[in-house]
Amino acid sequence: MINVMKKTKVLAIMIILLGVACIENTIAGEARESALGPGDTLRIFVYGHPDMTTETKVSETGKITFPLLGEIAVNGLTPSEAERKIANLLETRDILRKPQVIVVAAALQSQMVSVLGNVRNQGRYPIEGKRSLTEIIAMAGGIIPEGGELVTLIRSDGNKFVKEVIDVLEMVRTGDLSRDIDIRSDDLIYIERAHRFYIYGEVQRAGVYRLERNMTVMQALSVGGGLTLRGTERGLRIQRRDTEGNLKEISAKSSDLVQPDDVIYIKESLF
Repeated sequence: MINVMKKTKVLAIMIILLGVACIENTIAGEARESALGPGDTLRIFVYGHPDMTTETKVSETGKITFPLLGEIAVNGLTPSEAERKIANLLETRDILRKPQVIVVAAALQSQMVSVLGNVRNQGRYPIEGKRSLTEIIAMAGGIIPEGGELVTLIRSDGNKFVKEVIDVLEMVRTGDLSRDIDIRSDDLIYIERAHRFYIYGEVQRAGVYRLERNMTVMQALSVGGGLTLRGTERGLRIQRRDTEGNLKEISAKSSDLVQPDDVIYIKESLF
């Protein structure tokens, strides 16, 4: 009876400890799916043997140190695979019979993604389990007002790097979440700056403004507060760079589409 009570107490303590670990790890089920690597911190529990409870960090060589077993290679294993490996070693070395091992990834430093550009908090973030592009952007505080709708994703594919541009605005508008791809460790996410245009001359508020998709010259004039009393739509001019980077000046109509970095000039009416 006393042994049963002791086992029950130990189990209760383990459940509490695991509950704390799960809170720190946000969603334990997802974290358990991530492969382990150098820098990860693990908490290891053996049912009925609280003296074997261990917190250890995966070394640069992908190994951990565990009581009575010494170094164990865990690099690339999931926590559940590490559990089976440790349990098997404990049994095959006649240390314990049918041990029940639990491995909790307390901190996954090996599974990281970089988020740069126009987000609120640039930096490196851990990937715990399955994480999508929009989830990682949300972890970085979201896109700031200066940010655009285009996201560049750079990831390693064997011996080369692959670049992919994702239009998050179009993804949201159409509801096509197939573009909300799963992020891998060591991915680099860059949030592009929003396109801009410039307007000056006879407008109420000359300056630089965010270029919205499919914006016309007329809409650009409205953003600039409209024409002054001396302004005229006749003879609208736009300075625009061609594909070779040369600056050209072209005539424009109010229905023309504005392009990124266009400079719109509103001249003064002579009458």
